[in-house]
Amino acid sequence: MAKGKKTKKDKGGGADGTQLIASYKRAYRDYDILDTYEAGMVLTGSEVKSLREGNAQIAEGYARVQRGEVWLDGIHIPPYTNAIGFGAHDPDRARKLLMNRAEIDKLDQRVAQGSLTIVPLRLYWKNGRAKIELGLAKGRTKGDKRQHMAERDADREIQTEFNRANKYGHDR
Repeated sequence: MAKGKKTKKDKGGGADGTQLIASYKRAYRDYDILDTYEAGMVLTGSEVKSLREGNAQIAEGYARVQRGEVWLDGIHIPPYTNAIGFGAHDPDRARKLLMNRAEIDKLDQRVAQGSLTIVPLRLYWKNGRAKIELGLAKGRTKGDKRQHMAERDADREIQTEFNRANKYGHDR
């Protein structure tokens, strides 16, 4: 087959050509996500192969800006199954992120201003390249989490009642 005519089966990818590898859903409960950014990652060959197998844990990760570069710490990409010895990588190493200079400067300023942190939200493939979605976040206290859950439950009940009223008509 010619290079351009290769077909690849869709493995649950999104309509925009993305395929999820790992996500950190608890981040939306533990943090107020103020802004999101997309970044590329500098990876070794065995890390890419391991990610192709769908192996990664990002729940304990965080990003930091250091000397004008963004680094991702705390994520775990296990060694590729068939890479033994020489081809293996350190699963917990800090990984450099690829972002626009303006985005890096903006992130650095906002993190320096207040008690904000940068957390990974999703790790995914986009057009054959590993991308990570970062969230600029402010931590929630236990009370904030409870209040947020109560608000969400109240909104859900209101929406349920609204849908029920629309379904059966207003005369009931």
